[in-house]
Amino acid sequence: MQESFRSLTRPVMVALACVIIPLAAPGADDAALTKDQIKVFLQTAEVIKSKQSGKGVTHPWRLTLSNGTVTHDASFQDIDEHKSEMKLDSGRVEFGFVDSYKYNIAAYQLAELIGLDDLVPVYVERKWQGKTGSISWWLPVKMDDADRVQKKIQAPDTDKWNKQMYRVRVLDELVYDTDPNLTNVLIGEDWTIWRVDFSRAFRTSKDLRAPKNLVKCDRQLLEKLKALKADELTEKTKRYLTKPEVNGVMARRDKIVATFQSLIAEIGEKEVLY
Repeated sequence: MQESFRSLTRPVMVALACVIIPLAAPGADDAALTKDQIKVFLQTAEVIKSKQSGKGVTHPWRLTLSNGTVTHDASFQDIDEHKSEMKLDSGRVEFGFVDSYKYNIAAYQLAELIGLDDLVPVYVERKWQGKTGSISWWLPVKMDDADRVQKKIQAPDTDKWNKQMYRVRVLDELVYDTDPNLTNVLIGEDWTIWRVDFSRAFRTSKDLRAPKNLVKCDRQLLEKLKALKADELTEKTKRYLTKPEVNGVMARRDKIVATFQSLIAEIGEKEVLY
């Protein structure tokens, strides 16, 4: 199940499947909903059907929600596990292990701050059947990256694919996900990429996991990273991240920015930024 980033045409990660959007109003389109409207829908719409997924370690639930006008599926994950030490599938032992739905919400809130909320689906907190967890908008996915790799399918537009993956890689270094795998990158019909499932992210390490993966960066993303403030992140994620976790993000931000600045000095801005 585990596989590290190796090449841009062979990235990491998968989860969900196909979206179902039966809408009561003719011509209505979920794409017309704003992010704020999606958040309200996820938190308040009635659950009319549920099914547990067989994918992933935490087996999230696929819920069908309806508010009387819009009916749409969502993914619900209530894992919140804390252990002093945990032996992972890779054989590595992690001390201070955490696997929590809270990190999904924190990842989306961080993505909003740095302009990557088009890369991460909306995650909000919700209680269902007495359990509190994260709930996210079900995405229009045609395959995940594990399927793509297994079937040896190449993206039709390599440049578009690579530029999306550069953004994924920056996000992964920023959140320090200890379980990056092919189950966390979803691919849409038009080859749009989404990064999902951050329940094992936000470790307190101040180092980068794989700085060699940072080779190019979106110009606007780099500027957003530079502008990110610790107090802003603390306020945004105060219900989901501890102070040491926020400090870890900020320390890794500094190293990500420094990595790209070093590359720019070495090979030139045009070779690094796009």
